[in-house]
Amino acid sequence: MDTAATRTVRRRHAPRRAFTLLESMLALLIIGVGVLAFVEAQTSFTHSNNWSSHAATGMLLANEVREMTRRFPRHDPVTGLSLGTAPGGGQVVTGWGREPGETTVYDFDDLDDLDGVTFGMGGNFPGPVDAQGNLLQRVDDQGMPVLDGEGNPVALEGWRQRVLVTKVDPYNFSTARGPAYEQVASGLIPAIRVDQFPLRVTVIVEYQGLSDTRPEEITRLTWIVPP
Repeated sequence: MDTAATRTVRRRHAPRRAFTLLESMLALLIIGVGVLAFVEAQTSFTHSNNWSSHAATGMLLANEVREMTRRFPRHDPVTGLSLGTAPGGGQVVTGWGREPGETTVYDFDDLDDLDGVTFGMGGNFPGPVDAQGNLLQRVDDQGMPVLDGEGNPVALEGWRQRVLVTKVDPYNFSTARGPAYEQVASGLIPAIRVDQFPLRVTVIVEYQGLSDTRPEEITRLTWIVPP
């Protein structure tokens, strides 16, 4: 006799249905897709965060050089920029670039001293500098300066500031002129002496991480200094 009590006992002792292989594979697939999406999102966030941090650091380093140059005249205050005659004939420019004896950042006293100078990472000086010409130091997690075995400060690693100074045409700042160029009067165009041209200053900030094969340009800052 099939009573309600008998049917209840049968249901209690009926074998429970387990996951099939197909259901297990689908579950693993769904979990795997979710994990991969999470990892990709985390990687993208980390990359974006690193780039934002590098962009901020790069702009800071570029502006440090710009602030340093604000107190500089265009050419050396003593020798100036002039044209002379080379021993074999022809004209030669005097006063462009670093003068003899200008070996440290604190010796720089005009804009053209900075042409071709690189601060840090394989350049002319051990590391990036601030607006006062001081070496920017590497700091630890507590914000304390890192020192080498002799107690000297360690320069900010992986960064460099490259500086280019170019004479430009006063009527077209995109046209570069050589250091020895001077303009001869012609018609309505007046003569311009060799030392009376605007200067275009470009600071290129680059970074190379430990796993990078070459430096990457982070920031480029350009401005014009009128005569």
